[in-house]
Amino acid sequence: MAFGRLERSPASQPMSDINMTPLIDVMLVLLVIFIVTAPLMTSSLKLDLPKAEGARPSDAPAFIALAIDARGQLFFGDEPLAQPQLAERVRAAATRDPALEVQLRADSAVPYGRVAELIGLVQAAGLTRIGFVTEVGPRPLGRPPPEGAVLGTGEAGSLRRAGDR
Repeated sequence: MAFGRLERSPASQPMSDINMTPLIDVMLVLLVIFIVTAPLMTSSLKLDLPKAEGARPSDAPAFIALAIDARGQLFFGDEPLAQPQLAERVRAAATRDPALEVQLRADSAVPYGRVAELIGLVQAAGLTRIGFVTEVGPRPLGRPPPEGAVLGTGEAGSLRRAGDR
């Protein structure tokens, strides 16, 4: 009679590996969602914003966005409006929340007088918190100021214009 050992399989060991497939699936779904929605979060209005070194983004909780493109067209958010309709929309927003901030974006080709008119329109509606949206960074050095642009003040507060000596 043979005495032999019956081979028993060892007890099952606990699994120490993490199944990565569900984690990768969730990550890829989130990536696709962010790729699709990211362009929708930015403004589609193309402006050549002025550059300023000290400009920092604002974290204003409640604001309205106004813009002027290079042709002088006024925008409330991304919606083009004529000046009377824009004034009415700003007035309505001011009555809802008088502490509302206005974020003004103006193309660098827009004359200052047109920007000043828009500021006056906003102030007449009752909003006083106005922020100017710029791109971060100094103005390119190789680009000369436009003819007639105000460069600074001379003696006794007189203005010096581009082209003056």
